[in-house]
Amino acid sequence: MDRMKFETPNMVAGNVEKIGALFPNCITEALDEEKSTPEKKVYKKAVNFELLKQMFSPEALAGDEAYEFTWVGKKAAIVEANKPIRATLRPCPEESVNWDTTENLYIEGDNLQVLKLLQESYLGKIKLIYIDPPYNTGNDYIYRDNFASDAVEYQQDQGLFDDNENRLFHNTDTNGRFHSDWCSMIYSRLMLARNLLTNDGVIFISIDDAEAENLRKICDEVLGEQNFVACLVYDKNRKNDAKYYSVGHEYMLVYFKSMATINELGIKLRAPKEGIDEVRDEFNRLRREYGDDWEKVNMGLKKLYASWPEDDERKQLSRFSRVDEKGPYRDDGNINWPGGGGPMYDVIHPLTGKPCKKPISGWRYPTIQRLQEEVEKGHVVFGPDETTVPRVRLNLFEQDKQVMRSVMFSYAQTATQEFNRLFNDIKVFDNPKPTNDIKKNIEYFTYDDKNAIILDFFSGSGTTAHAVMKLNAEDGGHRKFIMVQLPENMDQSIQKASSDKKVVLKNAIDLCDSLHAPHLLTEVAKERIRRAGKEIQAEAPLTTQELDVGFRVLKLDSSNMKDVYYAPGEVSQAGLLDMVSNIKEDRSALDLLFGCLLEWNLPLSLPYRSESIDGCTVHTYNDGDLIACFDKDIPDSVIREIARRKPLRAVFRDDSFADSPAKINVFELFKLLAPDARVKVI
Repeated sequence: MDRMKFETPNMVAGNVEKIGALFPNCITEALDEEKSTPEKKVYKKAVNFELLKQMFSPEALAGDEAYEFTWVGKKAAIVEANKPIRATLRPCPEESVNWDTTENLYIEGDNLQVLKLLQESYLGKIKLIYIDPPYNTGNDYIYRDNFASDAVEYQQDQGLFDDNENRLFHNTDTNGRFHSDWCSMIYSRLMLARNLLTNDGVIFISIDDAEAENLRKICDEVLGEQNFVACLVYDKNRKNDAKYYSVGHEYMLVYFKSMATINELGIKLRAPKEGIDEVRDEFNRLRREYGDDWEKVNMGLKKLYASWPEDDERKQLSRFSRVDEKGPYRDDGNINWPGGGGPMYDVIHPLTGKPCKKPISGWRYPTIQRLQEEVEKGHVVFGPDETTVPRVRLNLFEQDKQVMRSVMFSYAQTATQEFNRLFNDIKVFDNPKPTNDIKKNIEYFTYDDKNAIILDFFSGSGTTAHAVMKLNAEDGGHRKFIMVQLPENMDQSIQKASSDKKVVLKNAIDLCDSLHAPHLLTEVAKERIRRAGKEIQAEAPLTTQELDVGFRVLKLDSSNMKDVYYAPGEVSQAGLLDMVSNIKEDRSALDLLFGCLLEWNLPLSLPYRSESIDGCTVHTYNDGDLIACFDKDIPDSVIREIARRKPLRAVFRDDSFADSPAKINVFELFKLLAPDARVKVI
């Protein structure tokens, strides 16, 4: 009977196998220093990189020159991303909302390790990733990873941890690795994040001038330059006290997982025009009041257009200045062939029976039959006689979507006001992202996939979760979110904060006290999601009854298994009495169940039930994807009942059975009753 590994895959070994499948001549051997002993040398597969490079060149290579972007610690960042870990995610139902029914996840822990744990369960399943990482301005915190540094060159690295070995530190420009540390931090995480995206998935990354250039180069390398979509510019506000220029904008880099897949599928992105729903609602109201009196309906719509500020994006809809039974329209569209050289056939005017004046560049439609089809649809209109060129008619409610613009206006003050309103106008978080901006981008890329999974592994105040719930409430979607955030200790942060920041942190700490919660940033974010969900449901109680506003809280922790589980040969005879069980004493059956989900690459958000069978607790996950029993001395009747249910997977404790013959009997029972089930022990 196989045993569970409870260790993330060795991604280096997997990558070597992939290279070997394509270029077997580039595979060699290297000494495995971890497994080798003075008495016995152990070797492992490795890649001959010089030979691999030659495989991509039609000529003999000489020298070491190459076009590349590098920094001190880059190789260590790659090693860190690929290194396996022994960790788990422990469920916390008491801190969750709607634990039994929700499909959303809120994960507390270092996002690098969490991304490693999610590699198999969510491999190729995430449609959209949005992250707002630290901008590396010298005032924010940077995640500190275990990157190896040259002892002589970077001895000052030794002072970067606090007394509690906090993994966050201020990356000021006095640090000799001001850019290098940040580049290493983001590089390893993007390596892992890319694996999680669907082939038609997309990633958004917010950034400002401090690291925008470096981030673009890193993304080109990790995600592929050919997969670059756009660099969005967010015009946030002006700074009147600026010394040279009032820099009030930030950026958002956008990359597809695979531009080739997007093109192959013929995916064209469109978003509802800003204000279209307001116009549609007002048009329907005016029709109910005035019927077919188009002059009055038109006047009513013009009043709506006039109520919008001149610089409002909705103002562009006022160009649809006419109205009939199909709604607002404009009939001044250009019917010329783009670029000139279009077809020059005769089009007969419907009233005069004479050929119409031809457009200078030729007709935009390749054949007269195609143009006639557009006439019948009402998309081409004629002038009073043949002396005028026909025009294209555009109906607003048929042209209600558009490509998003790369320059957007987003006011930080509005986002802060929205956030503070949830907390009774008390500021408990600095500079939250605007919910509507994140919502727009999610809607744009998931318009035709309303069951998509959205990941944010720098989730901060939880804006992405708020945006997902808000969007689902608006369009009836069932998108799921996965939020990941390091539980930053605010008591430590407040000691180093500026005076303004101290006030915000003090408010946040007071909030945590009122919730009887630890003084952690994650507690503020979870409360924000709770309050946002309640607010969304309160605003539309009839249409949001089935809306998923819950989330399962999971917390990163060390493995559920004792060290003896991974290296039984290292345990001395004297320590055997302390190692009666492989499992740590403080771990519950639910901890073990979710550890098995990660091990067996199952999603963490599906329903499960626990029941008692002949005095034993049996857990059934997603109607039989996995059935587990972690009791000791499991009777034969329970084993038989589990096998009769024919699960895809079954797992038990190693010490659930008296001896080896008992284990063999379990295996034989499953061969007889559930031959397709995979059975393992922990």
